[in-house]
Amino acid sequence: MELSKNDVSILRRLAMRLKEISLWPRQAERRALWENHNALHGARPMFLCDQLPWNELDEKCVYERAEVTEPSLRGVELFLRREIWKAENLNTDMVVDPYIKIRRPYKNTGYGLKSQVTQLKLDVSGDVSSQRMKCMINEPEDVEKILIPQISPDREAEEELRQAADEVFDGIMPWRFTGEIMHLGAWDTIAYWMGVENLYIELMDRPEMMHRIMERMTQAYISMAKDFEKYRLYDTCENYCHCSQTYQAGESPDREAIPANGWAFGLAQPFTSVSPKVTDEFECAYMKRVFPYFKNIYYGCCDRLDDRLEIVSALPNVRKLSCSPWSHREAFAEKLPRHIIMSNKPSPAFLATDRFDEDAVRKDIRFTVECARKNGVTLELILKDVSTVRYDIKRLQRFCDIAMEEIGG
Repeated sequence: MELSKNDVSILRRLAMRLKEISLWPRQAERRALWENHNALHGARPMFLCDQLPWNELDEKCVYERAEVTEPSLRGVELFLRREIWKAENLNTDMVVDPYIKIRRPYKNTGYGLKSQVTQLKLDVSGDVSSQRMKCMINEPEDVEKILIPQISPDREAEEELRQAADEVFDGIMPWRFTGEIMHLGAWDTIAYWMGVENLYIELMDRPEMMHRIMERMTQAYISMAKDFEKYRLYDTCENYCHCSQTYQAGESPDREAIPANGWAFGLAQPFTSVSPKVTDEFECAYMKRVFPYFKNIYYGCCDRLDDRLEIVSALPNVRKLSCSPWSHREAFAEKLPRHIIMSNKPSPAFLATDRFDEDAVRKDIRFTVECARKNGVTLELILKDVSTVRYDIKRLQRFCDIAMEEIGG
């Protein structure tokens, strides 16, 4: 890999700024707060935000507008730019680690099915779109199209990246390979292969076929977890899982890079519109076999879980549960077992209205905090899935300021 002088200059400049930020005294303070929080001994709720509309915030944080020309390092550039932008512009509990993170390359043979998606965007410069999926699984025999992915190292690409990183970041800041953090959202993947409507219909009309699909997905997840363990490709130094920071006291990024030392995240977002019984039969029965391969699980995303909390909270190794804008927060806090963290998602719709209503944001966050406090629940607030801020950065900044004020940050 031959790097241009301009590529090296850009990356070194960004790395120097990230190093400065990583040395702020607040980094150690925030890490300690997260360690106590994740051990259920937090002094207050924690707040983060992620999954932002970068096209409205900083155009150089958008992949298509990145400046580095070497394809394998453009992701590193984006990581640096976004970490720096969030640290400099947003008041949150975000921690910047004292090293640069580079995704370790590896080979993945895939599931054998590729979704065919038609997208419709209101803002062509953004990532958010309405999507329509072509159904790829129409008959029971089509289930055989789902293959078991084979994971293996890509030593050549890894060595090229290693040499490039040593050259670029030497004398500035340490760097580390980050490993895989497995996405165990089978039904989200199936929705891309079938379409959400078809998925619902087949759950009713041909449940046996849907069970066969989930059995195949379960076998795939277990096989992949074993491959990641075999080749030591799992993540131990990202300190991040599904937009939440995962610091735990005494854990070193040098620990063995296997799933049993790391986090994974599960979810079944299409199941918001099915009964808890269906969730138990078609999701939990299978994840009970998968989750034991991992040390910690973050479960849920935009799915409503308060009406099936007893089921999902009993899944192995679940440490954090998502309380989405569609969950009833009072019921969620009342039912949540105290050994699990309530990971609340404030509604990003507050940022998309014609007029940003600060009072409404404050009232909403205060209500969430009170629900958790009244029930003795450990709470974190994660503002994510932000489709738009109406090209008004200040409203995002004010949201963060209000959240930190309300949690005592």
